[in-house]
Amino acid sequence: MAAGHDARPGTDAGLVPSAFRDAVAAMRGARVRPEVHLEEMPAPRRIAPYAAAVTGDVEEGEEEVATGRLILLHDPDGNDAWDGTFRCVTYVRADIEGELATDPMLAEVGWSWLREALEAHGAGYVAAAGTVTCVTTRGFGQMSDDETTAQIEIRASWSPSDLALDKHTEAWAELMCQAAGLPPLPDGVALLPSRRQRGRS
Repeated sequence: MAAGHDARPGTDAGLVPSAFRDAVAAMRGARVRPEVHLEEMPAPRRIAPYAAAVTGDVEEGEEEVATGRLILLHDPDGNDAWDGTFRCVTYVRADIEGELATDPMLAEVGWSWLREALEAHGAGYVAAAGTVTCVTTRGFGQMSDDETTAQIEIRASWSPSDLALDKHTEAWAELMCQAAGLPPLPDGVALLPSRRQRGRS
């Protein structure tokens, strides 16, 4: 997996900070579950001087059960709102059972998935913030026979307290899997490089 990265207009792309290069290299080294497929995506160019981005899908059989994106922002001058010079920004969306969407605790549980994934992967962080949204779609009239669907959306950001961005990327991938309801991997099952890495081997 090669994280797409770019510099904001007005910055010298030939003078990319070594800390940012190291962080992007770490993202490329992330190892994820076999159901997770990561690809690079264009990075936003106006939020921070330097940015890298990946998109991910979780597939169960032939069905896509979750999707998301992870953006790494870097401002060498620091950002008071970030409490640091790096910021991870993520979005995760997954289909859920309709009954779960009405659970008043689902939003809190969804937020706990992020914290638990970061902690489980040893990804140090500070200044986490975000929202969890549950959406139910039901048809009426001539669409009343359509199946009612429900989704959970997690939008979050945090400041990594280390440059082990492989761990942060792996935690984000695990968050997608948790949101999709995938069971934990059995002991002894190895994590895999992303699809792009496998293609290069």
